[in-house]
Amino acid sequence: MRQPSQRFLVVSASMGAGHDAVAGELVHRLEGAGHRADRVDVLELLPAGVGPGLRAFYRTAVRRAPVVYAGIYRAFFRSGPGRGGGPRPGTAPLAALAEDRLLALAERLRPTAVVPVFHLAAQLTGRLRAQGALTVPSAVVVTDFAVHRQWLHPGNDLHLCVTEEAAERIRQALGRPAVATGPLVAERFLGPAPGAADWRRRFDRRAPGRPPVVLSAGAWGAGTRLAATARLLSAAGYLPVALCGRDERLRERLSRWPQVAALGWEPDLPGLLAATRALVDNAAGQTALEALATGVPVVGYRPIPGHGRAGVRRMAALGLTDHAADSWELLRLLDALTAPSALRTRRIAAGRRLFATDPADVAARLAEMVADGGPGVMTPFS
Repeated sequence: MRQPSQRFLVVSASMGAGHDAVAGELVHRLEGAGHRADRVDVLELLPAGVGPGLRAFYRTAVRRAPVVYAGIYRAFFRSGPGRGGGPRPGTAPLAALAEDRLLALAERLRPTAVVPVFHLAAQLTGRLRAQGALTVPSAVVVTDFAVHRQWLHPGNDLHLCVTEEAAERIRQALGRPAVATGPLVAERFLGPAPGAADWRRRFDRRAPGRPPVVLSAGAWGAGTRLAATARLLSAAGYLPVALCGRDERLRERLSRWPQVAALGWEPDLPGLLAATRALVDNAAGQTALEALATGVPVVGYRPIPGHGRAGVRRMAALGLTDHAADSWELLRLLDALTAPSALRTRRIAAGRRLFATDPADVAARLAEMVADGGPGVMTPFS
């Protein structure tokens, strides 16, 4: 029986492009199911200047000071006791700065549920639910394979996870409901890619006989020794297709080598991916998931610190991708994954199984939570 129409407030974060992509797809699915959905950036809920400053610091740390970001991740995101056995620091003071604006927005929009898709937003809604200030349920869409502690707040009513393993980790840590609904990627990655034939012709004209392999650097062009990796792939007989995101300086630098296809922000990513043989990934983020949805094997290599390294290792441990510890292993894996092989067949099948659930399942789960009142849910706005 179809659930009555609900209104959802999706709380994203403009940290790169991955969380916004998930939020956009979630809004699309909710509206496709007959609900109303609004979006807000959690960074915009912070006091003036704080959100842009946080984003700029994170971007600089990931791109220019990975050691600094690795230290931040160890201190704020890993589980277990901190130095000297004391508690680890958290993001509660930062989340508290956004409370008033989120509550004001909820009062104005009157959603039947709030859905964070970023860990700071999850801390924010969890705090407000625990305080009784947010009186509608909150359901966290967990986008990471390696669930760190900033995703975990017992005040949230439900967690929707990419894998059953992640859901079980949350159930054990919080004693709260968590279900595996699979990753949220745009449906255009899940079906035929009309642009693939054009991309194949372009790649073949540029480097006849060379298997195209995507080298992903995310929206910000983040990564370690990307040019060296591109040259390595070219020397091994591949056509490196470098996705430089919005980093024009990186694209221009890589474009100096004619054996590298350096691209900026590419709108036809489904077609491009479908025309390639593998993806070399460094973040276990949205591009890796889009590749798996398209049927393209993924190799993690030189991952960015913190969540990137943890996610790359977790995906490989689950048999969804491979992780190359060095350049020799990268080439060995690509040789096996770009040609017909048992390993290629296994990885493509494992990736596709991630998306075996009905694309409408997330929307249905959220509507059910609202209809059921949610665990521990208090009276909605009157």
